[in-house]
Amino acid sequence: MRDAILQDVSERFSDTYFEARQKFLELAKSVKSYKSPAGGPGGEELFTDVAWFGNPDACHVGVLISAAHGVEGYCGSAGQVDWMRGGNVNSLGPDQAMLLIHALVTEEGCDLNRNFVDFSQPLPINPGYDDLADHLVPALISGPMLEASERAIDKFRKKNGEVAFQTARKAGQYSYPHGVFFGGFRPSHSRLTLESISDDFSLKSRDQVVIVDAHTGLGPFGYGELQTEQPSGLAGYERALAMFGRSVTSPDLGTSSSVPIRGCVDEFWQRLLGERHIYVALEFGTFDPENGRRVLREDHWLAQNPDADPDLARAIRLRLREHYDPRSEDWREMILWRSRQVHRQMVEGLRSSG
Repeated sequence: MRDAILQDVSERFSDTYFEARQKFLELAKSVKSYKSPAGGPGGEELFTDVAWFGNPDACHVGVLISAAHGVEGYCGSAGQVDWMRGGNVNSLGPDQAMLLIHALVTEEGCDLNRNFVDFSQPLPINPGYDDLADHLVPALISGPMLEASERAIDKFRKKNGEVAFQTARKAGQYSYPHGVFFGGFRPSHSRLTLESISDDFSLKSRDQVVIVDAHTGLGPFGYGELQTEQPSGLAGYERALAMFGRSVTSPDLGTSSSVPIRGCVDEFWQRLLGERHIYVALEFGTFDPENGRRVLREDHWLAQNPDADPDLARAIRLRLREHYDPRSEDWREMILWRSRQVHRQMVEGLRSSG
């Protein structure tokens, strides 16, 4: 068993987007692709690829999403490849289907998981972020300016508490395009892509849609937390609890490792389907949250300083990759094991509802 899953680890995970995409395309066979306006490091074309398995007219549909947050996509891609390679399509009943969305990634510099607000209405405000904007991504990431920013952040934390700080930093902001967790000024291309996918596969007409959205970076190393989100409320939490069991968490109950966030992907599903959907973010933990804060700060700084020293730029990218996609066998083994459990629970839940 141990040797088998470790062999699977080496086959499921990828080192580059292009390798991950090739694995997905080879297994999915029939794919609908949505071209991104962005390009790869060498100007290569990038795509969101979508594959449907099961009855095209199924009333009960599962959705697996990878790469809503770029570098986090290696984990979600591995889970999707594992589901396909494991022959799980054979477990689908006559009225069940699975939709795999590979590499749903935002390229405009905004956070897709903060982008689903109603832009026809006044945008949410985040006074805490306003206080910290110049310090969360300072103009310099070393020396006296960084030290002054860290002192300002420490002062804010001591005065307002850790929850207030994490909410200010992570809940979402709509004023600072170069800052962290920027939700955008308008619907992003990836948001429009998800809306197109929903239309193209008639998801609104289904009786039940269950979404598992893979993420990394929060929580204990290797543990996959099933997080519900506030748009679904406690009713959504109860639906997820019935399908996935007591490991499900809720920001409304204070059990989630995430603070409540604005404009999250679940807002889309809640508007589209209401009580006919279950949404969970399958969040795999990696390292210390403070390390996450540092690598995101460096990544945003690098985006504003494309002419930075090449060695420094390379080191920043490597640190970001390692935080959100640890290249260690133990972490990847844990990801596969938990993904299989969650995907099995998902299909069993769809079957029992059919």
